[in-house]
Amino acid sequence: MAAVHVTVWDDREGAGEGAGKGAGRRVPAVFVHNIFTWGNDALYGFAGQRPLADSRRLLLMDRRGYGDSPDTARSDFEVDAGDVLEVLGEGAHLVGHGNGGVVALLAAARRPDLVRSLALIQPSAFTAAADRPVVADLLDRVRGRAPGVPDDDVTPERFLRASTEGIGLPVPEPTPRRLRATATSMRERPIWEAQIPLAAIRGAAVPVLVICGTWEDAPTAYREYVGLPLMAVAESLTDSLGARLVRVPGYYPHTQRPAAVNAALREFWDSGA
Repeated sequence: MAAVHVTVWDDREGAGEGAGKGAGRRVPAVFVHNIFTWGNDALYGFAGQRPLADSRRLLLMDRRGYGDSPDTARSDFEVDAGDVLEVLGEGAHLVGHGNGGVVALLAAARRPDLVRSLALIQPSAFTAAADRPVVADLLDRVRGRAPGVPDDDVTPERFLRASTEGIGLPVPEPTPRRLRATATSMRERPIWEAQIPLAAIRGAAVPVLVICGTWEDAPTAYREYVGLPLMAVAESLTDSLGARLVRVPGYYPHTQRPAAVNAALREFWDSGA
């Protein structure tokens, strides 16, 4: 049994009985979320991907400290990658968003034999694209800070507001569940410490899809400080992993344009499932 909570969606006809529309034959898909959220969250998570459960089993993992998973003193992408490997079971498609994309990359590098395909939605894999000037500038800015050890007077409420309102985004309702996710995000291991062995994924010929927003309608500060580096990462990973790149209007693809993202995922999976 996995150490983390997993939401299971399976809306196939005859699901669980191996009957109807190839219910027992489709490879399942595992989803790994970003910060401030959890697997089936409607705001930042994968609630918009529920329609995909009509054709295969979806496993939405809550990383440690998020959703219904146990608390953790400090969220760590390496630990999360180990949890993903447990959830993958005998093999599955793997989808990761943001920091969850880094976790998915690390899991795929450790056990590419368990990853039928890898879909990355705006992954925060900055160290894997450090040769891109806009990414190098971001890394220079953030490496001088001490993330994961916030000031004692910075509450989750203040951190959530600063992280959204401060870059022109609406502030989410500060529910206890959201604030717990925020508190965990405040103490995540810095994502720029991740060393991602892309060669292991490339060498195993894992099929890779990269999904990225176009960001033209994003708040200016959000686009400049976050969007431009994320777009550069998406382009870099597409080149280095021989991936397919899908661009989606907006800046939060799977929640703003779920139909477009779902169509891309469905086509990607069906091409090799």
